[in-house]
Amino acid sequence: MSWRDQLVAVGIAIVWGLSFIAIRWGVDDTPPLLLAGLRFVAVAFPAILFFRPPRAPAWIVIGYGLAIGVFQFGLLFAAIRMGMPPGLSSLIAQAQVFFTVAFAWLAMGQRPTLAQMIGGGIAFAGVALIASERTAGAELVPFLMVVGCAASWGVGNILGKKAGRVDMTGFTVWSSLAAPLPLFGLSLMIEGRAGFASLLSPTWSLVGVIAYLAYLATLFGYATWAKLLSRHPAAEVTPFALLVPVFGMASSAIVFGERASAVEWMGAGLVLAGLSWNVFGPRLRRPA
Repeated sequence: MSWRDQLVAVGIAIVWGLSFIAIRWGVDDTPPLLLAGLRFVAVAFPAILFFRPPRAPAWIVIGYGLAIGVFQFGLLFAAIRMGMPPGLSSLIAQAQVFFTVAFAWLAMGQRPTLAQMIGGGIAFAGVALIASERTAGAELVPFLMVVGCAASWGVGNILGKKAGRVDMTGFTVWSSLAAPLPLFGLSLMIEGRAGFASLLSPTWSLVGVIAYLAYLATLFGYATWAKLLSRHPAAEVTPFALLVPVFGMASSAIVFGERASAVEWMGAGLVLAGLSWNVFGPRLRRPA
């Protein structure tokens, strides 16, 4: 990779890491399911006017939108609203790597490599260690919701693979149409009408959060990441994703004063070690 593409990859990691800060600010003022629905409205409109529908089966496009929009981000936004620290959330969400590997094995017969199994075992040991610190009712539930977010991300990744070679920006835009109505319906049932009434006079902070999540984190982030993957081997691009929880946890510590316990830091270290082994382990086994 050229130094310019490396800087772009780091920039994407920064944008994605800081998106957890934006989520926390957003859910402090707006019900989480309503906020998630607004995010995907902003992703879809007016972008669908500039992108053709993807050449993929409708059930895959809709399924991807539901997996990513309703379940991944619906669970994540709600968990952060319930008190899950955004920095720790940015780390646990990266377990999507291993859920993707497991689901690819179950759905597509793609048996994981030894490096992937070792990395997954190390990472989930870290997740279990963090869970042991959050077994007190109110803390365990949002933690499990972020784990569910990672699993939903894994399902979305498999649907994205099944879509084949399509324009992923257009795919993201059109699949986003599947998310708002379910999210708004759930928001109305669970969160009530007050949030919808507040949209008649939205604050500038809400507009800024939605713009950041929709245009920077989603459209810019996904589209640019896909371009990098099209130009370079995945083994050169994917290690930069390890920076996402680093920026997420660092920025959360700076902005919100988030502090993890010693056990949680040990768990975080194991998760990062597992992710790193998943990326770099196969290289270490190759002959020079």
